[in-house]
Amino acid sequence: MHLDVVDLKAFYYRTRLGRGAQSALQRCLRGMWPDVSGQSVVGYGFAAPFLRPFMAEADRLMSFMPAPQGVMPWPPGLPNLSALVQETHWPAQAGSIDRIVVAHGLETCERPGALLEEIWRVLAPGGRVIFIVPNRTGMWAQRDVTPFGHGRPYSFGQLDTQLRAHRFEPLVREAALYLPPSHRRGMLRMQGTAERLGVRLRAHRLAGALVVEAVKQVHALPRGKKREARTTISILSGLGVPEPGRAGRSVADSP
Repeated sequence: MHLDVVDLKAFYYRTRLGRGAQSALQRCLRGMWPDVSGQSVVGYGFAAPFLRPFMAEADRLMSFMPAPQGVMPWPPGLPNLSALVQETHWPAQAGSIDRIVVAHGLETCERPGALLEEIWRVLAPGGRVIFIVPNRTGMWAQRDVTPFGHGRPYSFGQLDTQLRAHRFEPLVREAALYLPPSHRRGMLRMQGTAERLGVRLRAHRLAGALVVEAVKQVHALPRGKKREARTTISILSGLGVPEPGRAGRSVADSP
């Protein structure tokens, strides 16, 4: 079940914990995609807080927000780049998008398989997608004070299995949000230190969010010589072989 867009906006833009999470996830995404110049980029779910670093580079940028969640204008103070969409029917042509960021979209979707099929449809061949999901073993999934405490949490193995089943190949696995989810000032002062230490030690089991990049797989059709059919078409069975001299014979000539 999706959270309401009002609650998501309040967390990421009006709380120190949310702004810290936004910064940590932006750095993680930027490390995976340091340059998206000339490419089309789409965010799905509530990915708007993480898309801003790509605004100056991307050829096209959109934020798709699912109908059960609701939509908000984005970015503030600039021409709107957000749109309300159905979860499994996006207003995009097949193979038209180069990069997709999915945040608070997969774990809350009632039909994740259908969502992955739609992502596969709109991605260009070789296109890439980043999924940000709650970590099953992390502390953020155990508490509902943040958006990562809602929906189905994942492990790396579970997410990899689901992606491969829908023709995606996982490439890079990272994690973020190593500080326990708390709005206390003392804990918030340690956000930066906790992120740096967690990344350095690769303490993925403690992280609040898993960040996985995957590529769209397009399987080539098998090549080989065409084989001619060797069986007679059944509709022609029973017809005799024409005999010379019988073409002009009339019924009256018959014995």
